[in-house]
Amino acid sequence: MTAKSATRPLMQTGAQILVDSLITHGANLGFGVPGESYLAVLDAIHERSDEFKFIICRQEGGVTNMADAYGKLTGQPGIAFVTRGPGATNASIGVHTAFQDSTPMILFIGQVGNDVVEREAFQEIDFRRMFGPMTKWVAQIDRADRVAEYISHAFHVATSGRPGPVVLALPEDMQTEMAPTSKAARYQRVAANPGEFDMHKLRDLLGKAKKPLMMVGGGGWNKQASEDILAFARAFNLPVCASFRCQDLIDNRDPHYIGDVAVGLNPKLAERIKACDLMLVVGARLGEWTTANYTLFDIPCPAQKLVHVHAGAEELGRVYQGTLLINSGMPEFAAAAKKLAPVKPAWDTWTKEARAELEAWQQPVKVPGKLNMSEVMDFLRKRLPTESIITNGAGNFAIWVHRFYPYPGFRTQLAPTSGAMGYGVPSGVAAKIVYPKRPVISFSGDGCFLMNGQELATAAQYDAKVIFIVVNNGMFGTIRMHQERNYPGNVSGTQLKNPDFAALARAYGLHGEIVEKTEDFEAAFERAWSAKTAALLELRVDPDAITPRTTLSAIRAEAKKNKKG
Repeated sequence: MTAKSATRPLMQTGAQILVDSLITHGANLGFGVPGESYLAVLDAIHERSDEFKFIICRQEGGVTNMADAYGKLTGQPGIAFVTRGPGATNASIGVHTAFQDSTPMILFIGQVGNDVVEREAFQEIDFRRMFGPMTKWVAQIDRADRVAEYISHAFHVATSGRPGPVVLALPEDMQTEMAPTSKAARYQRVAANPGEFDMHKLRDLLGKAKKPLMMVGGGGWNKQASEDILAFARAFNLPVCASFRCQDLIDNRDPHYIGDVAVGLNPKLAERIKACDLMLVVGARLGEWTTANYTLFDIPCPAQKLVHVHAGAEELGRVYQGTLLINSGMPEFAAAAKKLAPVKPAWDTWTKEARAELEAWQQPVKVPGKLNMSEVMDFLRKRLPTESIITNGAGNFAIWVHRFYPYPGFRTQLAPTSGAMGYGVPSGVAAKIVYPKRPVISFSGDGCFLMNGQELATAAQYDAKVIFIVVNNGMFGTIRMHQERNYPGNVSGTQLKNPDFAALARAYGLHGEIVEKTEDFEAAFERAWSAKTAALLELRVDPDAITPRTTLSAIRAEAKKNKKG
């Protein structure tokens, strides 16, 4: 107990109880854009500024993306504050990402006072209806004497079972209402444990398998769980793939890692998944990207024997019926799996072949233009320290990052499995604020960058020395790729007129450079690395180099050929 908390008065405002409760539950950092609807909370934060830091952001989408990044990095709920109406609607994108990514988050929204509620007052929205489908729980705290109760429940809900976001609305009058000081204790995470029968059955299934595969993914992991699941894979010599943007759950340098099941899926890995006789899925939802648009497994009964482990019981059997379904938290399952007595594997060659296919897949490729992203990533994989954090938003540029960079361990990757654009810049800023001594490299496409690029100002304000890399091809590349496949040659709505991104960075007082040739990247990166501020490198790439596997012109030609046929 701090000196301040030891001398707290018997009565406090709702806002003061809120901030005290956050500190009680271990929160020491929050992200927000200020609003007149929660001025009392801002004042209460000011009173406790030595224990709780408020990071001022420039747009509410940046706020919730930063809170999501915090939740992923720490396993504790990312704390976000926004104002009502426009602030809340802007913030919704990060809430949706946290929901699909199973990230713990608590979003506080200033709300109109109880005296004017249900009159469509200024910026009034019913947040229960607005956020209901994309949160684990949404509520409004109408009384100051229930603030501690609601916040305790919020922390328990956000972190227990399948983690996710919670939204709490804060009426203005409640924030200044007086109530007895809270005596709440810190929350406890609640998770299911795998039963002894489940683990015995899993070992029995492995003992009978000839071509098993394990897939890891989803939320709710920690460093120990990541280490335990790798120890389990090593003991059983299991080949391990990762679900979309969850590659850092296992050390990609380990010979048991065989790639990611995601956008740009290695065809050989897809074939291997279809050919396996036992699929052990740990933590991942069997959604669209994890199943290659539901083509890797038959619905509802896969041809492969399926063992599915998930923290949320509602996810088990949702699409696929399994041979064995285990409701468990990831740390709990990984610890139990590590203790299993290994069976004598009959699949040593199977694992070696799968790893060899990945290593061949990660070799640089030839592309149109003077700047080759596969060679840029090859340089970075050799140059960056293992503790580096790589963040990215959404777009075809990210395929190069995911395919050619080997993530060396837990929480070296931050990216939205929701596929939301605009994540790269704010997640990079949050990562550097949370871990100031770790190198942070943030990737964005040109379209992705301008959705939350204003958070460069936050990087400058808090001296967050991130290296931002903007891959500029002058278009919304992913949409253009699909456009050419479906309407070849008809370019509509995907062209972009971009600023000089390097000059924009310099306008914020940061280091900025343009790179147009592969051979110029190394020197530019070293200058960015040595800069006294955050730095931005704008990489201008040929628009035809749309993915490592094909070009836009080839996609267009094939589509026209098929239409004629």
